[in-house]
Amino acid sequence: KLAGCTLFITGASRGIGKAIALKAAKDGANIVIAAKTAETHPTLPGTIYTAAAEIEAAGGKALPCIVNVREEQQIINAVEKAVQTFGGIDILVNNASAISLTGTLETETKKVNLMMEVNVRGTYLTSKTCLPYLRKSRNPHILNLSPPMNLNPMWFKNHCAYTISKYGMSMCVLGMAEEFRGEVAVNALWPKTAIHTAAMDMLGGAGIEKQCRKTDIIADAAYCILTKPKSFTGNFIIDEDLLKEEGVKNFDAYAIMPG
Repeated sequence: KLAGCTLFITGASRGIGKAIALKAAKDGANIVIAAKTAETHPTLPGTIYTAAAEIEAAGGKALPCIVNVREEQQIINAVEKAVQTFGGIDILVNNASAISLTGTLETETKKVNLMMEVNVRGTYLTSKTCLPYLRKSRNPHILNLSPPMNLNPMWFKNHCAYTISKYGMSMCVLGMAEEFRGEVAVNALWPKTAIHTAAMDMLGGAGIEKQCRKTDIIADAAYCILTKPKSFTGNFIIDEDLLKEEGVKNFDAYAIMPG
């Protein structure tokens, strides 16, 4: 279904971004890996080049691009290179994110800046840069990895800055879905449970993976969304709910520790 489509995925060198890339690669899609890890990181697995090798082994074509979404010119350069290489952009996945689950007094200003610049501004600028090319595609999609808008204070009280930044991504969905209705589908996807990634190991510590699902569940849900017509837009989707609608009954396969 995604054969020949070009996906521009931020933060695709590892974790959820890479899982979405590998799922699309099995169809023979072109993947632009827009991430900032070009050299091996001391604690985090994978680089844009190791991800590219995995994507090509899975059946896709890969274009690794060094992109820190805080740097507008790096986004512009990668988008231009993608268009030169593959002839256009069909899908944008705004996956790159910064996280600090800390209270207001414990969150350093540099962390606040990082979350606002990566999550909100980075998502906005990457969308803005890709949109002129997405509008030329037959079935264009923007997918933001961000939560449904929920103003219950419980989602704010323990990590106000992080929640504001992720809801900023969700507000991009609200606005752009309406602004580009009929031209480009814009949706949000969020997990029902914790997902096991390097970030989760860092946040949760040893043994946290027992409470998590694999990145495959997000990849499968993203694939369902990205293969729908562009009329499917403005939705805030929870991975498990969508897959249940698609007929998945047993979710044990997604558990790190079944049961």
